[in-house]
Amino acid sequence: MRAPGGGGRVPAAVLWNAVGWAGFLVLPWYGIGDGFWSFAWLDGYPADPDHAPAVWQVLGHGRAWLAPIAFLLAVPLTVIGRPRGDARRGTVLLASGLVGLAYLVAQGFAIGIGGFELAWLEQLLGPLGQRQYGMGYGALLTAAAFLFLFTEGLAARGAVKGDGFVVGGIGLVVALVVTFIVFPVSRILASAFQNDDYEYAPAQFVARITSHDIWGLGCLSENVACGIAWNSLGLGVMTGASTTALGLAFALLATRTAFPAKRLLRTMTVLPLITPPFVIGLALILLFGVSGSFTQFLEWAFDIPPTRYVYGPFGVWLAQTLAFTPIAFLVLIGVVEGVSPSMEEAAQTLRAGRWKTFTTVSLPLMRPGIANAFLLGFVESLADFGNPLVLGGEFDVLSTAVFFAIVGAQHDQGRAAVLAIVLLVFTLAAFLAQHLWLGNRSYATVTGKGDAGLPPPLPRGVSLAAHWTAIPWAVFTGIIYVMVLFGGFVEVWGLDHTMTVRHYVEAFAVRLGDGGLEWSGVAWPSFFTTLTISAVAAPLTAAVGLLTAWLLVRQRFAGRRAFEFGTMLSFAVPGTVIGVSYILAFNVPPLELTGTGVILVISFVFRNMPVGVRAGVAAMTQLDRSLDEASLTLRAGTLTTIRRVVLPLLRPAIVASLVFSFVRAMTAISAVVFLVSADYDMATSYIIGRVENGDYGLANAYCAVLIVVMVAAIGLVQLLVGQRELGRRQGRTEAGPAMAGGA
Repeated sequence: MRAPGGGGRVPAAVLWNAVGWAGFLVLPWYGIGDGFWSFAWLDGYPADPDHAPAVWQVLGHGRAWLAPIAFLLAVPLTVIGRPRGDARRGTVLLASGLVGLAYLVAQGFAIGIGGFELAWLEQLLGPLGQRQYGMGYGALLTAAAFLFLFTEGLAARGAVKGDGFVVGGIGLVVALVVTFIVFPVSRILASAFQNDDYEYAPAQFVARITSHDIWGLGCLSENVACGIAWNSLGLGVMTGASTTALGLAFALLATRTAFPAKRLLRTMTVLPLITPPFVIGLALILLFGVSGSFTQFLEWAFDIPPTRYVYGPFGVWLAQTLAFTPIAFLVLIGVVEGVSPSMEEAAQTLRAGRWKTFTTVSLPLMRPGIANAFLLGFVESLADFGNPLVLGGEFDVLSTAVFFAIVGAQHDQGRAAVLAIVLLVFTLAAFLAQHLWLGNRSYATVTGKGDAGLPPPLPRGVSLAAHWTAIPWAVFTGIIYVMVLFGGFVEVWGLDHTMTVRHYVEAFAVRLGDGGLEWSGVAWPSFFTTLTISAVAAPLTAAVGLLTAWLLVRQRFAGRRAFEFGTMLSFAVPGTVIGVSYILAFNVPPLELTGTGVILVISFVFRNMPVGVRAGVAAMTQLDRSLDEASLTLRAGTLTTIRRVVLPLLRPAIVASLVFSFVRAMTAISAVVFLVSADYDMATSYIIGRVENGDYGLANAYCAVLIVVMVAAIGLVQLLVGQRELGRRQGRTEAGPAMAGGA
């Protein structure tokens, strides 16, 4: 049995039609007030109107508008027994799935908790006298059934060579992207064209988007600040370039040299990823601020007066480079490992020197990784608001402007939407520039053919550059984290450095009570919630991201470029905008999710999915299509080919996606501050509350515990996923240079 459209023992159309009927006849149609995973609905089922399935809602509670759904589910039964290639079968499945899904969505938006949501419907039909709540288990299963009946119909009509799994995968990703990215973001972006009375005002949009504080260029000729758009663009380019260069240096050092402390180096590389960004900013202030340790040392040793140079573009760039270099490293390490030694050896056989081989063979084959790493660094810089908030000073950028437009005294949602549009334009420009740079060249280096497995040593200059770039940066990263850990063991960070463990006891105390072990520390509730939600979100993020990457690289279908940009949309929009857009979109039917853990999981999945997509695209670009084709030629299905051939070769990308999504869910702040609730408080919102109250000691103690937990999680992910095996390449690092030294 396969789904969607796998063509297994049970035809996909039969399977999904059965799922649709189960949703309509058996499961609660509307959302459960006690939570998505609650089984409280069994009490009073099926007579209770809040927990009744759709058929009971129609027959017993007067919600007649749900009756057409039964008819639309019955239509596919008329063609279930027909051969797969039958044209009528494909047309009926396609039409019933499309109409069913459209009707389900339309009735969900048309009827809400106050009856008809559209005035013209109420004028036409009169007051409804009934209300409708958000979708529950039944409605979600029925919607999924209609979606995959539609994709099965498309496949039967010959779409994407009739491969039901591929068409189903495309339909699933498109539906998820539209529901959880396009729909909520469009809700807030629409406000860019509205005035304060929520009426459409195009002239006001033009005035907002041409504002001098956004595009001003006075800084080029006068001693005034540049517009925030140019500040963000310049900072994004600088951060993208620095993170890519550092990520490449770390990747080369970890995979192509005999550096003895590679495990420690990898840990130091990923450390900034597992810390809330404002904590890095605070550590930089305590190092380089007016009263910082390094600043005071310079004054004592060299009589250099203290300045506020860390507050501004330099400090923000430094913090962002610290925070986002791990992303570049995680993307690039798989690409560097994937460069085939046989190609480099062929170049040297043709008497090319090490430098010539590296610049004309190795480096060009790393282009997909370099381009994707720069794109992610650039977009992360644009969307980041934690570091500019702490270190920006008078240096304003788009993300902080969005934040203050939403939560500040001005509360100008229209201005925030306009700034978000500018961010999207910059992201689209970077996206297009990346595609132009990569072009249509082939970067496949992993084929089914064997190779010597021993990459030649790097040119001496490249090796020295990698060592002298990566090692000092790793040491600097270590100093930052010594400061963070130190802050958790002193009374008042920066004022009273008396050693204490009071902060750890207050946050994570455990005691033995009458009822057994009691988690009495004040941080435990948010810690357990964060750990649970992150553990649920990480595999979902990796699965959706890698499926999307596989569809982008291996399949050709109409609208593929728009599809790819849609997957990057949530990454391009600041987290503050995502948080507010989710509240606007999912606080009312048909999807009522605010205040639940589900909305946090969804926000993490689609906020972090682009990293899985870019890592998967970079890694999959190196896999020759002949590997897939050989498996399909041997009559393996598409799903089997992915599971047995593609996924084992994508282990670096899987690790990158799992690690990034887990730690970002543990440390996210910008969207989380809008989505947390009393029942679902997250670690970062708790930490930032302590920072706002000046309790830096407990905040740093909490961060230290998070760091330990996430380092352990990273090790567990790498252990479970393992390393891909590419011929005899593993184990070459120490022997490789010695063996090649005499060449």
